[in-house]
Amino acid sequence: MSYRENYEKWLHSPALSAQEKAELESIQNDEKEIESRFFDQLAFGTAGLRGTMGVGLYRMNVHVIRHATQAFAQVILEEGPEAAARGVAVCFDCRNNSDTFAKEAACVMAANGIPARLFESLRPTPELSFAVREYHCIAGINVTASHNPKEYNGYKVYWEDGAQLPPKHADEVAKKMQELDVFDCVKTMDYDEAVSKGLITLMGEETDEKFLANVMEQVNDKAVVEKMADTFTMVYTPFHGTGHKLIPEALRRLGMKHVICVPEQMVIDGNFPTVVSPNPENPEGFYLAVDLAKKNNADFILGSDPDADRVGIMVRTKDDDFVVISGNQTGVLLLDYLIGAKRRTGKMPEKPVALKTIVTTEMARKVAGPEGGRGQRPAVL
Repeated sequence: MSYRENYEKWLHSPALSAQEKAELESIQNDEKEIESRFFDQLAFGTAGLRGTMGVGLYRMNVHVIRHATQAFAQVILEEGPEAAARGVAVCFDCRNNSDTFAKEAACVMAANGIPARLFESLRPTPELSFAVREYHCIAGINVTASHNPKEYNGYKVYWEDGAQLPPKHADEVAKKMQELDVFDCVKTMDYDEAVSKGLITLMGEETDEKFLANVMEQVNDKAVVEKMADTFTMVYTPFHGTGHKLIPEALRRLGMKHVICVPEQMVIDGNFPTVVSPNPENPEGFYLAVDLAKKNNADFILGSDPDADRVGIMVRTKDDDFVVISGNQTGVLLLDYLIGAKRRTGKMPEKPVALKTIVTTEMARKVAGPEGGRGQRPAVL
């Protein structure tokens, strides 16, 4: 089907609201815009879907969300009735339309007889992965575009291990999306009906507590925090995103006594009004945090992206300025800390191993030292 045929199909579909039809009518004389929206469907990969929001086959909207979820539901159903009965966990971030898209995904799963555990409000991506494992779900869905600009949204999918969908299953979802009509093949149901029938269950503070308990179990050397908690001050910003609640709470439980949050960026807002792009790896987004850190003589700045699975770090220099610590530098510092913490607490395995990828720094080998797997230094693979 040509992009023009796709456009006409959408324009005359009874599935579209009056507002959606008006949006398509407004571009009827703009051939380039029509082509950009309808030349193809968004590609489904291991991480799922991502694109700018708007009406069209190559845009993020409720119809594309339903279509992808129907394909994903059929992949789950082919795993058998026991797998389907385990259900899916559904999460969303702070972006515009994320809550709506998450509800639509849950409703499609429910209509296919697959129970959905939906977070009652926005939550960090790591908590979605945790919920998949904690509740033994067969899969998970997260509506987020991570650190992309405000015009974007996305649809990430996870399997039973809490990791992103394996290539085999991702390929099957992509294949089914090509086979299924975006409107006619989708099953959905009313949200309130799905809740009343127990096909959609809401998750809230009880899951937060389980998640935070799991986070605290991973602390390696709390005594180090206790030694410096009285004098160490840090600034935190969630960049208007999902880290606003649980990251300060996790730091508090860790024993951090002086955590100052950037008030303007603690406000949940999918338009990200204080930054051009909510990417914590871009130092220009930290201007409010830097000002606050200097006013309070802070030592350290931490920022998390909108779905709180990526961080950026700045540290005070000897000249009382702040510099960014890169991802590779952060990894090396963490490796060095973990080696020391496990040695101090007697938790170092007999033959420790640290894993790195081809795109991460070779400095990790220097930090691990020449002993490799012998003694108290890990081999780096």
